Amino acid sequence: MKKLIAILVIVFGVSMNVNAQDLKTVALEQTKGEFTQKSLTLTEGTYVFEIANTNVGKDVGFVLAPKGKTDQANHIKNAYVTSLVKNNSKSTSKHVTLKKGEYVYFCPLNKTPQYTLIVE
Repeated sequence: MKKLIAILVIVFGVSMNVNAQDLKTVALEQTKGEFTQKSLTLTEGTYVFEIANTNVGKDVGFVLAPKGKTDQANHIKNAYVTSLVKNNSKSTSKHVTLKKGEYVYFCPLNKTPQYTLIVE
């Protein structure tokens, strides 16, 4: 029984390590009225979005949606930051798995334009 438990622990640990390696972080910075990164090209995969608020002067957020479908019903909810991004701080999203296609990202609180994110 001890050997079985040891094997399960090793297998679980290896699978967690592989999943952690597959996860990529995309760091985006917001200033007043805009993101400093005007477009992104990514490969299919799982991402965490890290949003930085650089002197915006108010809380900001992050919205990711398929291109042409930016109403709230089509927002990719896991891409929302887990808490509003306070002035001069950062916050991250949950894990977001992206498939090939075109998306847009923007912040409705900071009134940014919509920027293009392409997944190849």
